[in-house]
Amino acid sequence: MKIYIENLTFKAIIGILEEERKTPQKVIINCEINYTYKKNKFINYAEVSTCIENSMKKNKFLLIEDALLKLNEEIKSKFPLISSMKLKISKPKILDNTVVSVELEKIY
Repeated sequence: MKIYIENLTFKAIIGILEEERKTPQKVIINCEINYTYKKNKFINYAEVSTCIENSMKKNKFLLIEDALLKLNEEIKSKFPLISSMKLKISKPKILDNTVVSVELEKIY
């Protein structure tokens, strides 16, 4: 089975610029999770979404790369059925003419 969480949007502190450290900015998270479904053993996508948002808001990351590594670790530990995961964090307002994103892909 594959779960897609697309365009999960909220504000968080992420970045190294002075303004980014003071004011939460809009981030967009996309997540793709592969897992083996077995009767009554599934991954609750609402819980994954909540885990992502709570971690981002709590940790106030400097770099997108660090946020991806931490999210990967937290999600995998809470949902051990995951066989692979792709996470992408986008910052749509940091540059005027583009959306900046970084992606992490892991196979377990």
